[in-house]
Amino acid sequence: MDKLRVGIIFGGMSSEREVSLNSGRNVYDNMDRERFEPVPVFMEPGGRLWVLPWQLISQNTTTDIVERLETEAEPVAYEALKTRIDFAFIALHGKYGDDGCIQGLLELQRIPYTGPGILASAIGMDKDIQQKILRAEGLGVPRSTVVEQRHWQQDPDAVRQRLVGEFGLPLVTKPVREGSSIGVTVVRAPGDLDAAMAAALQWDRTVLVEEFLEGTEFSCIVLEDEGEPRPLSLTEIHPQSEFFTYDDKYMPGRCRKFTPPKTIPKDVAETIKVDVVRAYKALGFRCYGRIDGFVLKDGRVLITDPNSSSGMAPSSFFFEQAAEQGMLPGMIVSTLIEIGMRIHGEKKGPL
Repeated sequence: MDKLRVGIIFGGMSSEREVSLNSGRNVYDNMDRERFEPVPVFMEPGGRLWVLPWQLISQNTTTDIVERLETEAEPVAYEALKTRIDFAFIALHGKYGDDGCIQGLLELQRIPYTGPGILASAIGMDKDIQQKILRAEGLGVPRSTVVEQRHWQQDPDAVRQRLVGEFGLPLVTKPVREGSSIGVTVVRAPGDLDAAMAAALQWDRTVLVEEFLEGTEFSCIVLEDEGEPRPLSLTEIHPQSEFFTYDDKYMPGRCRKFTPPKTIPKDVAETIKVDVVRAYKALGFRCYGRIDGFVLKDGRVLITDPNSSSGMAPSSFFFEQAAEQGMLPGMIVSTLIEIGMRIHGEKKGPL
């Protein structure tokens, strides 16, 4: 039988393109060559797609790759993608990758893919909509509000007074649609709010403002098993910074992660696993997802950041938690392809 041609789509147009490079490279390295033919498909910052040779996949940054595309890579038109791949392993992160954009393109081309469909991917990128849905489902989420750019520009004093009055200090500001803690600020004084809003508004026109949470952060991968989502092992997170920053997430030695948890009690861990599956279902996620949250000092469990995909670097939560279940990296990659093929084989219309 011919091998399934699996296009690993990575790079991308978002602020998380370097994270995506690490994910795509790791998926490529761990794909079972006896069953699948990996096709590395790089999305440049401008949106064009290229099939890369190995010497470009191994480059250190996306900039290094972009500089050599014209001479060493093969461009692929969107409409021609279906002639090159049979299945897409989406290793893009952030806007245009996690938010339904690439999923819509693949649906038009009738190419099955990993992760959820268009709507669930879009919801998975919008922190405000997520919280509204989870709150309606009876799940614990942080107190929050949104501030539109035009309202902030029209009357920052009124907005500042409202936010401090509603949440007190410290409070947290973040772009509504951004990942990897980019644009996130912990505001500890009223005078710091201007810079915090500016940092968030670099990435979106709407800012999510949340209460500051004190407690222990966690992350849990949810994986579909014959149509039923199940949690993998739970990871407890202890960042070096005052919150789980971009550097804490991706720089070696900046964060301690414990899988299984070190200080979260077993009964609380079981509650978390129930809640993350509820969140996964409520948001319409498929194939897999990563649900982050906090155990507060008073014992409450809050879901803070549901993700419709996960990083795929060797040290990612996915690979750590799967290892606790006895799954090797190659098994994880194969499993996600198998789940994606089954889901798309059963769908009627777009996923």
